[in-house]
Amino acid sequence: MKKNLVILFGALAVFFGAYSGLTIYDTYFKYGRMWQTPAVRPHETPLLVMEPGVVPVSGGEAHYRAAASLALQSPFDSRSPETIAQGQTLYFTYCQQCHGARHDGQGTVGQSFAPLPPDLRSARVQAISDGVMFKEISFGVDRPGARQPALATTIFPDDRWKIVHYVKSLGVR
Repeated sequence: MKKNLVILFGALAVFFGAYSGLTIYDTYFKYGRMWQTPAVRPHETPLLVMEPGVVPVSGGEAHYRAAASLALQSPFDSRSPETIAQGQTLYFTYCQQCHGARHDGQGTVGQSFAPLPPDLRSARVQAISDGVMFKEISFGVDRPGARQPALATTIFPDDRWKIVHYVKSLGVR
């Protein structure tokens, strides 16, 4: 019994000694434990104030999604050779895999789709208005007989407009 009490008092002495050591460490040393780090007390320094105009509150993708397709207007001249050349580069970067190098819907990735991608030089595709084509590229199409993945998170809006102008410049076969 005496042996057990000695062990118990020894364990208590070790525990209180460790506790006292940690308390002294936390109180008197420059680098204490967690509550001494700035991550635990983030409001000791004043918060930064955001300048007006940093966060947009209008325009952007929400504007394009909410607008009527026929009301959307391109910010670019549809006949400008620069716009069409940039659109061609963007087409071969983002669209060729599905619609093909000859715009006929025979791209390597597009062959796994059902239905197959349309021929971009067909009369049906060329008759689509610029705004409708922009919205279909941006937000996708998923209806019987047509499928287009949404590319709004992949391609910038100005670049989507340039792709629309390039596709429209191809004309009907």
